[in-house]
Amino acid sequence: MKNELKCKGELVSINGHDMHVYRQGDPNKPKIVLMSGSGTVAPVYDFKVLYEKLADDFRVIVIEKFGYGYSDIYETPCDIDTLVSAQKEALDKLGEEGPYILAPHSMSGLEAIRWKQDYPEDVRAIIGLDMAVPAVYQNWTEKELSKRIKFMEKARKYKLQKLPMICAGNKQCLSEDEVKQQKLLRNRNAFNICYMNEAKEVLKNAEIVDAAGQIECPAVLFTSNGKQTSNGWVEHQKNFASGMNAKLICFDCGHYIHYYKSKEICEEIKTFVSSLRR
Repeated sequence: MKNELKCKGELVSINGHDMHVYRQGDPNKPKIVLMSGSGTVAPVYDFKVLYEKLADDFRVIVIEKFGYGYSDIYETPCDIDTLVSAQKEALDKLGEEGPYILAPHSMSGLEAIRWKQDYPEDVRAIIGLDMAVPAVYQNWTEKELSKRIKFMEKARKYKLQKLPMICAGNKQCLSEDEVKQQKLLRNRNAFNICYMNEAKEVLKNAEIVDAAGQIECPAVLFTSNGKQTSNGWVEHQKNFASGMNAKLICFDCGHYIHYYKSKEICEEIKTFVSSLRR
C-alpha cells in the first residue's frame, strides 16, 4: 500500500517522523489552518470541499497530525501541549509565519484553544467547524471512554475499516485518483494507535484547556444540530460563543458540517475575515 500512496503536500520531519502538510494559495494572504476532528482518516481530502472555495482569497493550510492522512503512524504522545507544539513546529519548519486563523473541526477545537493559550501571538482568530469545547467532556466518564477505545481496538482487529460506512468520508470535489487515495488512507489509518492514544488523553486534555481559562480573540462558530455528537453539544457551543463574544451560526445538519454547508460556511468565512482587516 505504501508505494500506492501519493502525497498531495509536503512531509516535514518532527521528532524523526514525517508529518504531512498541504498548502494552497498566496502566502501573503490571510492564513487559514484547517484542523481535523478525531479519526478523520484523510483530512487533506476531507477539507477539499472548503479549501477549493477559499484558496483564491486565502493561504489555506491543512495539517495532518501523526496517524492522519499521509503522516506517519507511531506511538506518539497525545497530551494537548505535544499535539499543538508538533503542529506549530511543522509550520515553522515550512517557513510559515503567523498569525493564523485556526479552523478546527470537532475534537481539534481543544487544540485550537490551547494554541491560543500557549502561543497567543500565533492566533489571529478562530473559525469553529462544529468544534469541541472543554465543557463537552465534563459529563464523559472513564467507563464510556473505555468502551469507545475497546470498540476501536476490535474494529481494527476485525478490519472494519474496509467497510465504507464505518468512517466519515466525503467524495465532493475529489478526482477519481483522490477517491482512490482516500480509500487507501482509510484502510491504513482507521482506528490506529494515534487515534486511540488521543482518546485516552481527551478528558485530561479538556481539563487542562478548561483550567487555563477563557481565550479572547475574534471568532465565528458553526455548529451542527448535535444529533451525531454528545449530550448538550449545542448548548455548550452557545455558552462558549457567549463567553468569547463570538458569532454562532447553527445549521440543522450532521457533525461534518462542511459536507453539508460548505458554500454557506465559505461565504461567512470571507465576510468574517474581511471584518478583521478593518
